[in-house]
Amino acid sequence: MQSLWMLVASFLFSIMGVCVKLASDTYSTSEIVAYRGLVGMVMIYLLVRTQGYSLRTRMAGHHLWRGTVGVIALWLWFYSISRLSLAMAVTLNYMSPIWIAAILFGGAWLKGKQRIEWGLLAAIALGFIGVLLLLRPSMHADQMVGGIVALISGMLAALAYMQVRQMGLMGEPEYRVVFYFSLTCAIAGLFGTMINGLTYGLDYGLGQDAGSSNLAAHSFTAGWHAHHIKGFLLLITIGLTAASAQFAMTRAYRLGNTLVTANLQYVGIVFSSIWDLLLWNDALSWMSWLGIAVILSSGLIATFYNARNKPVIAIDPIATE
Repeated sequence: MQSLWMLVASFLFSIMGVCVKLASDTYSTSEIVAYRGLVGMVMIYLLVRTQGYSLRTRMAGHHLWRGTVGVIALWLWFYSISRLSLAMAVTLNYMSPIWIAAILFGGAWLKGKQRIEWGLLAAIALGFIGVLLLLRPSMHADQMVGGIVALISGMLAALAYMQVRQMGLMGEPEYRVVFYFSLTCAIAGLFGTMINGLTYGLDYGLGQDAGSSNLAAHSFTAGWHAHHIKGFLLLITIGLTAASAQFAMTRAYRLGNTLVTANLQYVGIVFSSIWDLLLWNDALSWMSWLGIAVILSSGLIATFYNARNKPVIAIDPIATE
C-alpha cells in the first residue's frame, strides 16, 4: 500500500526534529538552516546527475517566492523546536491543513464563489480550541513565544504548500522544487549566520582600536561555531533525513490515497512524543494530549474538505522540512 510511505516519512521527520533540538544546543538556527539546505542540495544534485535530469527551470520567480516563504516557515519551526517539546512543536506545525482550509474558504467566500460550509468552519474553530488546550499548561513566557512562532510557521507552510501545488500543475518536477528550496535554505542560512557574526563583531569592535584589521575577519567568522563529531553528525543527519522524508512523502501522496496518507502523517506526533519521553523524559499532560487529539481531528476534517474541493491543495507533495 503506497500510503504507508508516509510512515517512513513521519519517522524520518521525527528523527530530523530530534537532531534539530539536539543541534540547537551548539548551533544557531541560521546555521542549522544553512547546513540543512547544503546537505539537501548536494543530495538532490547527485541524484539529478546520476539520473540524467536537468535543473534548468523557467519558473525562477515561482521558486524564489516558494523558497522565501518556505525558508521563513522552516526557520521559525526550527526555532520553536528549540523552545518547546518536540511533540508540541510538531503538532502546531502540522496545522497546515487547517490553515489551507481557512485560506481557501476565506478567499472563495469573499469573492462570493463559496457558500458557507459549517462543517469546515467547525473544523477550523476546533483546531484553534485544540491550540488553546495544548498551550494552556505551558504558560512560561519562552514556551508561549515558541508556540506562537510554531503557529506562524504552520501558516506560512500552508502558503508554501499551495505554491508547490501550483508549480506541480504547471509541470515543474518535484526534484527541482526540492533542489531550489534547499539552495534557498543554504543561502538564507549563510546570510543569517553572517549577520549574527557581524553583530557580534561590532560589539567586539567597541573594545578595539577603530583601525583594527582583525575586526572584519572576526565579524565574518564569529557567527559560525566550531564543529565536533557529534555536532557534525547531527547536521548531516538533519539534511539527509529531511530530503529522504520529502521523497517518501511525495511518493505517498502521489500514489496512495490522500485521506489515508493524511491520517498517517499525524503518526509523526506519536513518534515525536516517544522521542520526548526517551531522550528528555518530557511527558505531556492529559490536557496537552487532549489538545493534540482535537487538533488532529480538526486537521483530518479540514483535509477531507480540501481533498473534496478542486484544485486538490490538501495533498502535500513537498513539505517545508
